[in-house]
Amino acid sequence: MQSGNQTFVTHFILVGLHHHPKLGVPLFLIFLAIYLLTISGNGLIIFTILVDAQLHRPMYWFLCHLSFLDMTISCAIVPKMLTGFLLNSKVISFGGCVIQLFSFHFLGCTECFLYTLMAYDRFLAICKPQHYVTIMTRSVCNCLALGTWLGGSLHSIFQTCFMFHLPFCGPNEVDYFFCDIPAMLRLVCADTVINELVTFVDIGFLALTCFVLILTSYGYIVAAILRIRSADGRRNAFSTCAAHLTVVIVYYVPCTFIYLRPGSQEPLDGVVAVFYTVITPLLNPIIYTLCNKEMKSALWRLGGHREVQPH
Repeated sequence: MQSGNQTFVTHFILVGLHHHPKLGVPLFLIFLAIYLLTISGNGLIIFTILVDAQLHRPMYWFLCHLSFLDMTISCAIVPKMLTGFLLNSKVISFGGCVIQLFSFHFLGCTECFLYTLMAYDRFLAICKPQHYVTIMTRSVCNCLALGTWLGGSLHSIFQTCFMFHLPFCGPNEVDYFFCDIPAMLRLVCADTVINELVTFVDIGFLALTCFVLILTSYGYIVAAILRIRSADGRRNAFSTCAAHLTVVIVYYVPCTFIYLRPGSQEPLDGVVAVFYTVITPLLNPIIYTLCNKEMKSALWRLGGHREVQPH
């Protein structure tokens, strides 16, 4: 579409991951396997929590939300990557790009808030056990979970509107594998200093703040665990907390690396982005089943066994 001497972009071309043409099929198979494992692994966690009455507690209710978020983030990013690898289909419409960017930031920000909420839940359960049941009631849990989704949607609406009110009238090749703010800013035919600053403050600072709150919660949690006299009690407490802290680090470190440097054009950025958009959703169910004793026991029961055999 043209107006005078100015051309407005109606579609974008996702350059994707830089690779040799002969690697298209192998990469397709690898990412397809990751995608299927992500969907099935997180789906298994949701199903296990829903059918096992022993897991009907706030911690696992929040874990259901996390698994659903991991599934939907993967669905928002990976299918387009797969078509690029196999069919070399790299074109995405302007509207499709808007939807993808909105979806990713909506789900990603909701997950960011959810990690913080899960840390608060563990803080109450371990540091304030006498008040935990009265504080974390079903209605409170529902309101808190709804708040994470609402916060994520408001954040994403702001970021998406602030991004796409800018003019795109020049090149349309997105040097990335999905529509994201740092890559899209490089295509804007206007000054993007304000947008880069807003991205740094709104996304980078938000992620960093949540991360600091989580680490603070775990500082209190570790101190409380060390005061537990029972060795089994300490082991169980570390078991439930280790999984959550591990997935938090796996998610926040690469995310902070990208969004605290919105103007960066380093090739490493794409690799880091693959990690937190594709690999992390796969790792979460693995980490939770390996590190969490209650989840392992529930999966054991789901398979028809009575209890996990001690090592």
